[in-house]
Order: sequence, then C-alpha cells, then structure tokens
Amino acid sequence: MITKVRKAVFPAAGLGTRFLPATKAQPKEMLPLVDKPLIQYGVEEAMHSGVQNIIIVTGRGKSAIEDHFDVSFELEQLLESRNKKDLLATVRAVSDMINVAYVRQKEALGLGHAVLRARELVGAEPFAVILSDDVIDSDTPCLRQLLDVYEFYGASVVALLEVPKENISAYGVVDAERVGHNGGRDRLYRIRNMVEKPKANEAPSNLAIIGRYVLTPEIFESLESIEPGSGGELQLTDGLKHVLRSRPIYGYRFEGTRYDAGDKLGFLRATVEFALKRYDLGEEFRSYLKALPL
Repeated sequence: MITKVRKAVFPAAGLGTRFLPATKAQPKEMLPLVDKPLIQYGVEEAMHSGVQNIIIVTGRGKSAIEDHFDVSFELEQLLESRNKKDLLATVRAVSDMINVAYVRQKEALGLGHAVLRARELVGAEPFAVILSDDVIDSDTPCLRQLLDVYEFYGASVVALLEVPKENISAYGVVDAERVGHNGGRDRLYRIRNMVEKPKANEAPSNLAIIGRYVLTPEIFESLESIEPGSGGELQLTDGLKHVLRSRPIYGYRFEGTRYDAGDKLGFLRATVEFALKRYDLGEEFRSYLKALPL
C-alpha cells in the first residue's frame, strides 16, 4: 500500500540577495505578487493538492512569515469593528487554511541541507517540497500532478520543465527516458541521471528540475551520506542522485506556466499576468497597459 503524502516542506531560509534592498528587512518569500506574498501561492497549491501540513524551514530575519500564517487578533478586531467583512474573511482564511510548523536553518548551506533540517518533523514518510520562488499557474495544481504519479508508482517524482539551452546552466538537469503512461501524453520520464548546473554544451537534455518534488524518506539518509557539491552547499540534486543508486525516480513535465519569481524580470512578468487575470483588476489594468507609449 502506498503511503499518502501528508506534509509539504517549504525551504525559506535564503537571503534573497537578488531583491536587495527590498529584502534587507523582509523575507523574499513575503514579497507581494499583486496582493499575496509569494509563499502563500505555494501554500495554497499544497492545500488544493490535498496536503494540509506545512513545514517551513526558516532562518534569521524570517519572523514575518510566521506572523503571516498566525492569527492577528488586533487586525481582526479592527476589521470587525469597522464591519469590513470581506477583508476579515480574507485575513482569517490565511491563518485557518493549514497547519504550520517551523524549523530553523541557522546557516544557508544549500537546498539539500534545508530539506534535511525538516527530517524530525517529516518523520519516516513521503513528503513534498515546494520552492516558493517558482510560482506555477495551472488548472490542476502542479503538486497534484506529481502526487498522481507518486500514487501510481510509489516512487519519488520531480517537476520538469523544458528550458532553452542558453539558460540550462542555472538548473539541475536530468538524463531521462520517456515512460508510456498517463494517457500517452509523453510527459512522464524515468530518470537515469542528474547533473547540477551543467555547462550548456555538457547538459544531458533540456529538461530542468524546478521547484516541486515528491520525495520518499530515503532522501534523508542520502543527504547525510553525500559531501557538499556545487558552491560548497549540500545540493538536493546530489542527494537524489544517491537515491537513484537503489530506487527509481520519475520526472513529470507538468502542465501549466511557471514564473521564476526569484528573478526580477520573472517577478515582473508574474505580477503583470496575474493582475490581468484578476476579475477586480484585469480590465482596468489591461486598458492602462494598452495606453502606455511603449
């Protein structure tokens, strides 16, 4: 019997240097995309995928994340006294949506290290990892797409995205073969190998791993077994390569649009496109954009 995934880990201890000075005093995960912080998009994706327990790996200066998902008595009382029922419902929905636990990563020593810090809270069960930098707009939540694969095979699954050759060196890249499953849509791959940030001419494919994972608990032993890799950090990709020695790992080329909100241009694109889709903003914002002397 395949164990259900009940927990999602959110690594959120990074320094967010690409958004300085905005991130000098606030976490990059709290940067607003229209009117919601980045991390909330990922948390809502987990919730809509059926995962209710969230583990956030934080670091120094990240208390705003904890405050955001906590109850705000003073704010709620103020909104209630002013009869602002819609805003009150919005604020309460944030603190009511999921169960949140926190663990500290004292030093930002890599994504693999952040995942390893969650080991005690995850326990010996499968779990998801969501990177809030990667905002994914899709009809079926990206994590749900991965969970469907996991529930069929009982093995780890990573989200894959086709990336232009000139950008491939910024990613973990897979060497993989297609698997004839999932209605013949050619989106599922069995992974043979992975390379962290290869040179463009040495990349095994144009399929990059992006910020969604469903992992089996063997990953923790693998992360403890390996040495630091690229950049002197403990890389999750290297841990997955270690798991591959004894267990299969699948990749799924998800359906949807991914925005790299950890990059300034990607963040701006996401802001514009998400705003255009809003029923309360889209029409007026579209008219404004059309009127600009571009």
